[in-house]
Parts: sequence; C-alpha cells; structure tokens
Amino acid sequence: MIPDWLHVLSLISLTAGAISALFIIGDEAKDPQHMWIMNVVWPVVALFASGIALWGYFTYGKLGAHSKMHAAMEKDETPPNKKYTPFPMMVAKGASHCGSGCTLGDIISEWLLFFVPVIATWFGWKELFAEKIFAAWIVDYIFALVIGVAFQYFTIKPMRNLSVKEGIIQAIKADVLSLSAWQIGMYGFMAVAHFWIFASILGVKLEVNSVEFWFMMQIAMIFGFITSYPVNWWLIRKGIKEKM
Repeated sequence: MIPDWLHVLSLISLTAGAISALFIIGDEAKDPQHMWIMNVVWPVVALFASGIALWGYFTYGKLGAHSKMHAAMEKDETPPNKKYTPFPMMVAKGASHCGSGCTLGDIISEWLLFFVPVIATWFGWKELFAEKIFAAWIVDYIFALVIGVAFQYFTIKPMRNLSVKEGIIQAIKADVLSLSAWQIGMYGFMAVAHFWIFASILGVKLEVNSVEFWFMMQIAMIFGFITSYPVNWWLIRKGIKEKM
C-alpha cells in the first residue's frame, strides 16, 4: 500500500515542477531566449528540477535571452552567456539540454504505452520480457533519441551554419552518448523504484497513471543528469557539443 505521506509528497513535487515551468514560460514570453529551442528546454527541465531549474534559469539562462544577446551582437562583444557562465555551468546547461529531450520523449512514450499497451508487445513484452518496463525502456529510448537529436540539430545547425545533412550528422554525434548516459541513470533509479521500493517494500505496482510514478520519474531525471554530466563535460571539451 502506498502511504499517504508519499502520495502527498508526490503531489507537492509535481505541482512545484508545473508551477516552476509556467513561471519560466511567463518570463520567456516577455524576453525569449535568443536560441529558440532553449524556450522549450528550460520549462521542460523545470518539470523535474523545479526550484533548481528556476535558479539556473534566472542566474545563467537569462544571459542567453534575446535582449542581452542582441545588445552584445550590436556592439560586436562576446555573448554574455559565454562571457559570464562558468564552464561547469555550461556543462550543466548542456546536460539539461539533453535531459529535456529525454524528458519529453519519456513522457510521450510512457503515456502512449499506457493507452496503447500492444506497442509494448512489439518490443518484446510477454515474449522476451515478463515485465512491461523493459519493453517500455526501449520505446522510451527511441522517442528520447529522436527528440534529443532534433533539439541538438536546432542548436548546432544555426551556430555552425551547417547544411541540413551535416547538421543532422553533428546532432547525432553530440546527442547519442549524452542521451545514453542520461537514460542509464534514469533507468537505474526507475528499476530501484519499480522492483524494490514499490514491488518489494510497499507491495504495489508502480503505474504510469499515478502521481507516484511521475514523482519517481522526477527523481530519475536527477540521476540522469548526474550520469550524463561527465559525458557532457567531455563532449564540450572536445568541441562535439556547443558551449551554451
């Protein structure tokens, strides 16, 4: 049985994430990001990071706002997001950029599998896997990869002035390792939540249509950030990913 305190905590955490995302969206409406894809990235990150995302957005994210970037470009100055953002925070932004794609991909795929469970059978549920979660992870990865590569494409292509084909190639190179590292952390925690915390300790199934599932996903995304951070550090140092 799921304890009341966990249910309440899940509601509070999810509400905090939603409010944080709406707050960022409201601020972006007044002063949007120079790189349009970041108008999507910051609110999505806030869905799981809530207060931490708000701090990151107003401390470093606003440096990439169109008003500040345009003023620097007119004066032919170094963009403020690169001038005033320490490298560790650039890495954090790079990891979060990747994580936003993972988050959207996981949200879409998990609800799709909930409403159309036959899709899970196409990816091995019942034949290869007794547990639906393993088939779901395959679908999650596919959705996360497609959205993540798209996010990278709309970041790298305009910054490097690449062709469509080269932009896609570079986006794949920049995102596959980072996304895979993120999903490893996320899957690791969700396995602990699914098989140990809920199945073993609480004796219940962790269902997609529960606030507890999405609270666990919020925590899982934090673990994804942790496991992808060193990979993003390396990718940015090597120039495979852009500094943001």
